[in-house]
Amino acid sequence: MPCWQPCALDDVLIPDLNEFPRGGAQPYASGRQPGSDGEPQVKLHDDEVDIDTDLVRRLVAEQFPHLNDLPVTEFSSTGTVNAIYLLGDELCVRLPRVQRWASGLERECKWLPLLAPSLTLQVPAPVVKGSPTSYYPFVWAIFRWIDGETYAPDRIDDERRAAADLAQFVAELRRKDLPPIDDETPYGGRPSLAEQDAAVRAWIGQAGDLIDGPAVTAAWEDALSGPAWDGTYAWIHSDLVPPNLLVKDGRLRAVIDFGATGLGDPATDLNPAWSVFGHVGRTLFRDLVGADDDTWRRGRGIAIIQAAGLVPYYVVTNPAYSALGRRMFREILADICYAR
Repeated sequence: MPCWQPCALDDVLIPDLNEFPRGGAQPYASGRQPGSDGEPQVKLHDDEVDIDTDLVRRLVAEQFPHLNDLPVTEFSSTGTVNAIYLLGDELCVRLPRVQRWASGLERECKWLPLLAPSLTLQVPAPVVKGSPTSYYPFVWAIFRWIDGETYAPDRIDDERRAAADLAQFVAELRRKDLPPIDDETPYGGRPSLAEQDAAVRAWIGQAGDLIDGPAVTAAWEDALSGPAWDGTYAWIHSDLVPPNLLVKDGRLRAVIDFGATGLGDPATDLNPAWSVFGHVGRTLFRDLVGADDDTWRRGRGIAIIQAAGLVPYYVVTNPAYSALGRRMFREILADICYAR
């Protein structure tokens, strides 16, 4: 298949990673940004529940009265799954926004304590898990605060070191013993590429002029042409994107948001090759994780699924996430062009 245009990537309308606001792109970063006291966070989804500081104070006071004296402050985040509130200086409260992702915190509370000892990068530490109530319908949780900034190119000293650190994290997860396959088994990742074909093509159409539709469609069809996953499970994070990576003192220090972690296709965690790194970091990351051509192609397809959903869905409600999807397309097209 020939390398299509545009390989001149400046022609593609895609902001870079620095579109994520400093300290405001995810729920654990420094640069804390309080919202208006008592006012609900901006809603990102049609079916999102109402959440504000008064609700958080009430939940904490009723279920964990020993923490009631700590101030509650809204944290402005581009995160899409949970609303985030600071609880004092060392804790944060995370509350699911919608039903379809509400089980993520329960998964984190169960599995993070088992995963953390095997990982060299810092990960979230759950403190207590809150219960649903008549006025808030989901499990919620309190975590230790992790200090740092959302990953962006100008916040790290060496992209190759960041690629090596993240490749090591992926390898550590893959080496983790798998839990028994039973009714309690956590599964991560997405449906197969073939199952997502109609949705991806629809999302590409919805993105309109925000992306190069023909080029992205060609990249998607290239991914579909490869072998399907053989079903061999590995433990995966499932969402290794910049908002879920924290940097401190110029180096990658932490990985957050394990709400979709579980057993899945190891190609899923190749995502940083296109969502995080440029050509230099991507090349090293691939070498260190040991991705063969078929796995790499499938991983690129999984990244296309995510990017295609992000661009149109969040273009108004969360522009930084829409920009991330466009950035991923830029790097996916560049990756294919470099390979030709």
